Amino acid sequence: MKIRFASPLPAIALAVAFAAAPASAQVSLAGVWGWINQEDSPDRGAGPELGDYGGIPINAADRDRALAWSASLIALPEYQCRVHPSDYASSFNNFRMWQEIDKESQTVIAVHMHHFAWSTERTIWMDGRPHPPDYAPHTSMGFSTGVWEGDTLKVTTTHLKEGWIRRNGIARSDMAKVVERFTRHGDGLTWTLIIYDPIYLTEPFIRNRDFTLTTNIATPAYPCESVVETVHEKGYIPHYLPGTNEDVKEYAVAHGIPFEAAMGGPETMYPEYREKVKGMPKPPPNAKPVKPGR
Repeated sequence: MKIRFASPLPAIALAVAFAAAPASAQVSLAGVWGWINQEDSPDRGAGPELGDYGGIPINAADRDRALAWSASLIALPEYQCRVHPSDYASSFNNFRMWQEIDKESQTVIAVHMHHFAWSTERTIWMDGRPHPPDYAPHTSMGFSTGVWEGDTLKVTTTHLKEGWIRRNGIARSDMAKVVERFTRHGDGLTWTLIIYDPIYLTEPFIRNRDFTLTTNIATPAYPCESVVETVHEKGYIPHYLPGTNEDVKEYAVAHGIPFEAAMGGPETMYPEYREKVKGMPKPPPNAKPVKPGR
């Protein structure tokens, strides 16, 4: 009697196919990620102080724009429901992530994010598609593509509407490109953000934020309905004309920081700037803010 053995070729071919298939993800980022409010609390909460631009490589145009900005702007009905852009939304409370998986190939097509803030949602495409041409519409979430760098998800976003770097007047233009990296450490997640803005920044701006995986917190709805908080004449936009913003020195006075140092710029990003600050005049304690240039 002859004994026949099944051919090993199908099994070998299957093993080779699995080995050759590219890994669509090294770790799972799915879940609800909770904010850590004591980290960068001003930006994650009520907002940073007026006139606090230090450590940001802004140019003169962005500084002038910030000096003209009024916090009363966000009270206008047209601005009350204006969403945080994707490069800022994750700073504000929790967000949820999940994967979209192709049924046939079981590869990850996209990673989705739902932000608590204004219930915005963004899609990070993982299927290798290109970014749209320059003339394509810009949105608050932009167009994002992702690739894995080991266990880190690298995300590149273009086609963003104009937004902000800090909620005290520091703007980010609609020409910016944003690169993010999501790195998971067990139940922790580090979000690293790099903004390349040829209009308002002289150098890339880098920000890190940390989050904790939560199992008992959901991301509820965030309904927003604008109302008239203060009656203004039609077309009124809160602002300051050049040299008239008397509030801009409050931060420097309150913390004893030279006004020039508080105004930001590429120099203020580096440790060497501390020596220069030592030789700058500081505002006297409890001094009243004065108009810039006086």
